[in-house]
This record gives sequence, structure tokens and C-alpha cells, in this order.
Amino acid sequence: MKNLFCILAFWLVAMTSEAQSSLRGVVQSNTGEELVGANVILSGTGRGSTTDLSGKFQIRNIPDGTYILRVTYLGYEPFTREITLPNSEELDITMNSSSLLTEEFIVYATRATDKTPTTFTNVDKSDIAKLNLGQDIPILLNFTPSVVSFSDAGAGVGYTGLRIRGSDQTRINVTVNGIPLNDAESHGVFWVNMPDFASSVDNIQIQRGVGTSTNGAATFGASLNIQTDTRQEEAYGEVDNSFGSFNTRRHMVKVGSGLINERWAFDARLSQISSDGYIDRASSDLRSYFLSGGYYGENHVVKLNIFSGAEVTYQAWEGVPEALLETNRTFNPYTYDNQVDNYRQTHNQLIYTGQFGGNWKANAALHYTYGRGFFEQFRSNDRLRNYALQPVVIGGESIERMDLIRRRWLDNDFYGAVFSLNYLSDNGRLDAIVGGGANRYDGDHFGELIWMQFAGDVNIRDRYYDNRAIKDDFNIYTKATYEASEGLYLFGDLQYRRIDYSFDGINNDLRDISGEVNYNFFNPKFGFSFQPDPSKSWYASYAVANREPVRRDFTDSPIVDRAPQSENLQNIEAGYKRQGSGFSYSANIYYMKYRDQLVLTGQLNDVGAYIRDNVDNSYRAGIELDAAYQVSSKFTVGGNVALSRNKIEEFREFVDDYAAAEFRQEVIVHNNTDIAFSPNVVAAAIFDFRPIKNFEISLLNKYVGSQFLDNTQNENRMLDAFWTSDLRFNYAMRPRFVKNLEFTLLINNIFNQLYEPNGYTFSYFLPAEGATGRELVTENFYYPQAGTNFLAGMKILF
Repeated sequence: MKNLFCILAFWLVAMTSEAQSSLRGVVQSNTGEELVGANVILSGTGRGSTTDLSGKFQIRNIPDGTYILRVTYLGYEPFTREITLPNSEELDITMNSSSLLTEEFIVYATRATDKTPTTFTNVDKSDIAKLNLGQDIPILLNFTPSVVSFSDAGAGVGYTGLRIRGSDQTRINVTVNGIPLNDAESHGVFWVNMPDFASSVDNIQIQRGVGTSTNGAATFGASLNIQTDTRQEEAYGEVDNSFGSFNTRRHMVKVGSGLINERWAFDARLSQISSDGYIDRASSDLRSYFLSGGYYGENHVVKLNIFSGAEVTYQAWEGVPEALLETNRTFNPYTYDNQVDNYRQTHNQLIYTGQFGGNWKANAALHYTYGRGFFEQFRSNDRLRNYALQPVVIGGESIERMDLIRRRWLDNDFYGAVFSLNYLSDNGRLDAIVGGGANRYDGDHFGELIWMQFAGDVNIRDRYYDNRAIKDDFNIYTKATYEASEGLYLFGDLQYRRIDYSFDGINNDLRDISGEVNYNFFNPKFGFSFQPDPSKSWYASYAVANREPVRRDFTDSPIVDRAPQSENLQNIEAGYKRQGSGFSYSANIYYMKYRDQLVLTGQLNDVGAYIRDNVDNSYRAGIELDAAYQVSSKFTVGGNVALSRNKIEEFREFVDDYAAAEFRQEVIVHNNTDIAFSPNVVAAAIFDFRPIKNFEISLLNKYVGSQFLDNTQNENRMLDAFWTSDLRFNYAMRPRFVKNLEFTLLINNIFNQLYEPNGYTFSYFLPAEGATGRELVTENFYYPQAGTNFLAGMKILF
């Protein structure tokens, strides 16, 4: 045994003393562009690297010997070379554009390029991965220009949202692989239904303003165009685990086959996220999966994606009353143990893209999404008449109110097809696309009483309301970019959109909402870009968008004097972009003129629900600056700032008057007021420091100016400005037994700032105490975000 230990010790010493070398180089395209994020792998060793902002890479501690070096980058032919170590030379690797059809064309029709005259930001997989510890996409995009993100539970898990240029999620068009994601009725995107979706995202393009024509609801502030994971050349496995404050946990397993026989690839992901939330009882239990398989021919790609999410989230929708912000910031009025939102949504996408000759490419996709779930509520001393029930008589006493538990259900199907056909002329001067889509939404809305304090004349599955909505959405567009002269590109984009929307049944306020509406929209866009050289670009554009009201506007509309009108937006964008060696910057101005924008005014319908009404004229105007500079190989600084003015020319506020002899609403006219939730300043600054190889320290700062809770510009109904700073540590190592081992520590809000990025308000008149007359009472509710908290994660790549 002693001899065995001696031999083992000698072998270990020999292994550790084996000659070690390093390999370094730079990766460029055949046009001389540095390729950032290219994968560099020594086949069979599990060792590799990715290229940095200068296209450079380095692999350390490699035993001397002969290896096959393999470099891959999306859209380029794989590069292979046999190398022998030691080798002191810096490799100069040039990659050629791929002759194989790539997955980039799946989203090409709805994407802006460097020749498109609109304002956009690209976020790639590496940017997402640095922050991805289980928080939702709105939180991960928080540091991009003009974005304000928030979380109901206060910790970035559960219900989250974002605004871009002051426009909320219902006005931000979102597509996944060119397929609409926004709910067809509310126009919202509920990221909680897609837990850990960021782990299956390859890249996101954020277009601010109207942008280019896309599928789904009209863009009225911005659009998010998401592309899911593309194929990997080599087989891989990945395990991510993270934990943090508020008992937050994330577990993710991901595997991929790589390219099999140069034609087939399969990928799968399974995720589970849980959190207690910062707000009391605002817990989340989230589960999801992503499956993908595809055939990759030289001229044709067929791909099937199936992804699903299930969430059970304790409700934190009510917010914290202003009076409790200083004494109980985590207050949640709900205490019933099953006051939850419970929903599952499954997406199916069958995608084809093909190349025909040297000039034509085509893309088509069939999709089907099924969602079903409910939110459950305990209702204290509720009126039975709200549920179409007669009073319960017990011992001669008529009981009209009692405690009960209700569930409000949504059971919906969304399906359709999208397509695009692209023509590129032989000389490359004309790039034209015809595209469109036809989609149907079929949604059942119904409510049930599952418990009553006293037995009434109702069975457990009886529905006290039940209605169905069908919405057909058809659009077709054509867009083209033409190089009129050297570096001057002309752009045109014409879209026609048709909406047929019908309702049938009883709404939750027990009104018959049966009816039908139809809309026809024409959305033109024109502009130009000028590139005196590949590193500089000027652009300007004019675009029009029209948008139908959301479901609630229609279901409430029969009781008002006039039905809600569609909204119109005219958008002017102009800017300059500069890309240099180690630096980049851009500046743009915008003007967004709204006609008939729908806003909450305080006006009531005939059953006491608050409705939205059109305001004649409003606008947003601003300037956005974005820059990044690599000070040295160890230090990079970047940031953005948006300065804006957001106004409604005339706003009519309706205030409930309980001081009058009979209830009425008083109308107060306001002129030239700020649009709600539209800060005049939004800024971010990021400092990245790399003291040693594979170790990065980042300081992430965010500033959001003050914003108003409604359109009255009343300083008593306001969200205060805030500045937060987060600290992130990333360390990656490449031991022999795995391809990559990465550790991340994210400390959020390191200065423990108390801030609220979201809230709501309402006001009313009451009789004045101890005197005649009346007084105005305003109630503000806020969604506080967590103070200093942390998330830590470990990622293992096999």
C-alpha cells in the first residue's frame, strides 16, 4: 500500500509538472471586422475561450502537444486548423461567411439592420448571461436605453414589467422568432408565464419608437424582437444553480446534441425558480421547459420549438399604501393562504426557412399557444348580488353579504401563421421583403364560486359569468432598402392590418357584452440612412402606427356616450451612430405625436368601474445618448441617458364627489400636463473592470427621474426620483474536467436605496370634518423594491 501511494504521488507530480503552454490569437471576418463572442475550442480537451471586444482570445495552461483548433461563429463557416504547442505566435484567424442557410433569417423580416433608419439596440446572449440568475427579462434589460423595469414582489421574480420611453408593456410589441407574443386582448406580456425564458434566448433587438413592420399588436412605444437559441456546432451540457435573498432559488439543466451528421440538432432545457419575494407572502413557484429540434440543410432549415411555463404566484397586486411606506414597506393586504395566480401556457412553433437560387429567401412559421389558469381570491363580506345570487335566508334572517372565495378563469387558444419572402439583387443594392401573418385568438373568460360562508343556491362549478372572445388579426407588409448611391440607402415600409374582434356572453360585472368591432389600418414608414464609411451612419425616418383599444376598453364601452376610438401615432426618428476600435457611441432624437391616446381619466361606467377615454393630442419628444469605451484591456465604461418631454395638451380628470347630496363626478380640466409614468430623465452607467484573466467586476448604476402616477401633474401623486447601484462579480475557469466553470455574485442596490418605480393613485371628495364644504382625499399606492439583496450562481458547461 505504501508503494502504491508513492507511485500515485510520483504520477501526480509528473502530471502537474508537465510542460504547459498558452494559445492566443485574433478572429476576424473576411471583411476585416473583429468577431466578438466567437467560440474557440481545442477539440477533445474541453478547453476553450470566447473572443473579447477586440476579437482576441487566449487559452492558458495547455499541455504541449498537437491539437485541432476549432472556431465557430453564427453566420460563418467553421474554422479548423491543426496546431502544435508550444507556439509563441499570435494566430490570425479569418472566417468566411457561411454558404449554409443560417437561423438569422428567421427573424430577418422583423429586424432592423445597420442600414435601417430607425433607433434600436441589440442585446446578445453574452450580455444576457452575465445577469441571468433567474430574474425575468424586464429586469435583465433594465440598463438598456430609456428602460424602466419593476417587480410586484420587489425582487425581480414573479410579476415583472418594463416601460420604454414611458410606454408600458401593452404598447410594446414582442415577438419570439417573428411570432407575436403579446396577449391578443390585453396587449400585455406576462413574463411570469415564461420562467427562465432568458436561458433559451440567443439575442434580443429593442426597437424604440414605431420601428419596422412586425407581426401582432402595433408598436406604440417600442418593440422587443426575440430570437431563441440557435444551433450549436458541438454537443454540450449545462447546469446552472443560483440562490439568494428572500429564499430565491433557481435550478436549470440544459443539453444539446450539437450538429449530428452536419444536418440535425436537438436542444432541451428544464428550469425551476422559487422565491418568497420581498413583499410579504409574495411567493413564486415557477417551472418551465424548452425543447427544440431542427434539420439544417444547405438551402433549407426546418425547426420545431416547444416551450412551456407554469406559475403559482401569491398576489402582490394591491401595492403598499403611502401611509405605510416608512413603517411597513413589505405590507401585503392579502392573508388568505391560497390568494394566488395559477396559470400554465405552452407555445408550439414550427419554423421553415429556405434559400432559392442566389436571390431569394423565404421564411414561414405555424404556431399554436394554449393557456389555461385562474386567480383565486378571498372576498370578505361581499354582496351576493355581484354574483347574480339571491339573499340566503336562515332562521328568517335574509343575508345579503357574506365571506366567499372565487376563481376567475381564462382558457384560451392562439394560433396562426407568419411568413416573409426576401429578394436581394445581384449587385446587393436592393433588399426587399414581403411578409405578414394571420392569427386567431379564442378566449373563454368565466368565474366560479368555490366556497361560501353560508350555503347558497349554487354548485361548485357553476359559472356566475361566462363570455367568449374571438379576435382575428391579419397583416401584410412590404419593405425595401435601396442603395441609391454610394453609402446612401432609401427605406420604405408599407403595412396593412385588419382586425375583427367579437364578444359574446356575460362579463364579470354581470353585463351582457355581446358585440363586434372591426378595424382597418394602414401604417406607412419612410426614411434614409447614409454611411460615408462602415464605421459611421446617419439616419432619419417618419413612421405611422395605428392601434385598436384593448379588451377592457371594449367591454366597458357600451355604457359610455361613445365607443373608444383607435389610437394613432406619428413618429419621427433621426440619429447618428459611430463604431470605432474600442469605442462606440450613438445619439438620436425622436418626436412621437399621439392622436386619441387612451388614458385613465377617473371616469366611471354605469356599474362603477373606471374606464379609459381618448385624449385628443399628446406627444413624447426626447434625445437618447448611448456610448461605450474600452479604456484599456482591463477597463471598459459604458452608459446611456435619455432626456424627454412627455405632454398631454388637455386632460379632463373625473373626481368622485361623495360630499354632494347625490353621488356625482366633478370634471377638472388640466392643460399641458406630463403623461403618467414618463420620467424626463432615465440614465444608466456601467463600469467593467477585469483585473485578471476571466475575472470581471462590474458596477451597474441606474437613475430614473421623478414621474407622476396620473396625468394631472400633481406633485402629491408622484414617484420620487431614484438612483440605484448594483455590483456584479464574474469569474470563469476552465478546469480539465469541464469546458467552463463560472461563478457569479450579484449584489443589488448596494447602497440600500428605498425606491418605488411603480404605483397607482385615485382621488375623491369627502365632506370636510367639522366644517361645511368638502375636502379632496388622495390615496397613493406603491410597489417598493428590495433594499440591498444578493443572488449568487454557479454555471457548469460540459
